[in-house]
Amino acid sequence: MVKTRMDAVVAIAMAAGIVVGGLLVARAGEQRPLDPLGVALLAAVCLPLAWRRVWPVPVAVAVSLACVAYYALLFPGIFATAPVLLAVYTVVGLGHRLEGIVVSVGFVVVFYLVIAVTRNDFGVHDGVLWNAGFLIAVAVIGQMVAGHRAYLRVVEQRAIEAERTREEAALRRASEERLWIAQELHDTLTHTISVITVQAGVAAHLADRDPERLRPALTAIKEAGQEAMRELRATLGVLRQAGADGEPGVDRLPRLVARAEAAGLPVTFEVRGEPRPLPPSADRAAYRIAQEALTNVLRHAGAATVTVLCHYRRDTLTLRVQDDGAAGGAGTARPRHGMGLIGMRERAVAVGGKLTAGPGPEGGFLVVAELPVREDA
Repeated sequence: MVKTRMDAVVAIAMAAGIVVGGLLVARAGEQRPLDPLGVALLAAVCLPLAWRRVWPVPVAVAVSLACVAYYALLFPGIFATAPVLLAVYTVVGLGHRLEGIVVSVGFVVVFYLVIAVTRNDFGVHDGVLWNAGFLIAVAVIGQMVAGHRAYLRVVEQRAIEAERTREEAALRRASEERLWIAQELHDTLTHTISVITVQAGVAAHLADRDPERLRPALTAIKEAGQEAMRELRATLGVLRQAGADGEPGVDRLPRLVARAEAAGLPVTFEVRGEPRPLPPSADRAAYRIAQEALTNVLRHAGAATVTVLCHYRRDTLTLRVQDDGAAGGAGTARPRHGMGLIGMRERAVAVGGKLTAGPGPEGGFLVVAELPVREDA
């Protein structure tokens, strides 16, 4: 709307200037004085320019025809073709190059024929050459402007795509962070609550029968709660970018085993090969996988014993957690595709490893994780 108003102002100003020029410029021998008909034709040449950006091709055709009619009636003036130049420039500048060329060629041909027939002289008039040259110039300028506008559109589109890509990357990172937080909280709280639940059940059972034996159960509940608080603080510290000091790793597996034993679960812990530092992500994944596997035994396997094996090889750490729970406890009652198993697999895959989980060859349940011991894996 604003551009249309500006174009209307330009059209009116151009009409006024051309009319004044037609009155002031000396007439050639056969030209007639500028009368109301001539003024009306000049208005018809200029005023359509108010809509040159709305309907560029129709406006260019209308302006060209009105200009030819003006010169056909032998009205004076050398400025009447200026609106045609502006109209052709607009057509080409808006990307209608072929239409602009057709209008330009058609105008020059008709203008030549009108002048030739009117003067009965079919030689090429200087006015025809001048108009042809000006039309070529404005067409070239219009094409340059169209190319620049197209370039700006491409740049703008690329900027929009880049912004969309950045937003998608931010959303993806946020999703990964939410998944990591969910995994950390699930592993930490599920294991600790399982220990507390088992010990609370023992305490409730012994409350009336053997109060003296309550102390170990209550101590285990206290230690489990303290351990949960430590791990939650470590998780929140990572979220606050306070560093990963104190994060759980393979070196804390003995403490995890001791806590499981305190909950009444017989656990055998064994290390094979030469222990060596792991990448932080793989170190944390090994601990969380062992933690979740022991939690599943506490919750699903019933009366069982567990073997936890860490086997260091050249390129991998194999973590093996196997229980000998009853078939019903380890197989049917234990979910094969629960969130815990999904989380363990996600942790293993995220660090470049793999994990299998299912009934063991000799009964019970078996979890085997193979994790890389090199950062570049």
